Amino acid sequence: MSMSGPIEANVLVDAEVPADQERLLVDVFDQLGVTAHTRVVPPRRGVAELNWLVLVSLPLQAFLGSVGTKFADDAYRGLKALIGRLVRGDRSAPGGQRPMVLRDDVTGLELVLEPDLPDEGYRQLFGLDLSHFQVGPVHYDRHQGRWRSERDEAR
Repeated sequence: MSMSGPIEANVLVDAEVPADQERLLVDVFDQLGVTAHTRVVPPRRGVAELNWLVLVSLPLQAFLGSVGTKFADDAYRGLKALIGRLVRGDRSAPGGQRPMVLRDDVTGLELVLEPDLPDEGYRQLFGLDLSHFQVGPVHYDRHQGRWRSERDEAR
């Protein structure tokens, strides 16, 4: 699949994320060949609190393919470092740190990038064929050592 021009991403950022971390997010995506347009989500309290720290909506398969081809190890290291920095700054969820979620802007399929995603998960991420998944969320299963959607498997 050839890309005409840079990949564009719409990024929703929780209000808890400091401005410098938001800038870092834009810079890291820029280094990965993605133009990120951020929007801060106002603070919410109560039952409907966000279960993600950052939600990135973009053409997911194109992103994974182009990043994996161009950057390989550098890509996952940069993304891993970014998520680590964002999550360390996430003071709103002391017990369970919230993930970054990548959402395909066409299918709505979501990939959940947990704060402590192991290197192997990142390596597999950039070679992932999303056509194997119908409904998400898709997450990395440490015990099985692979990306999976429990909702797909239950169907």
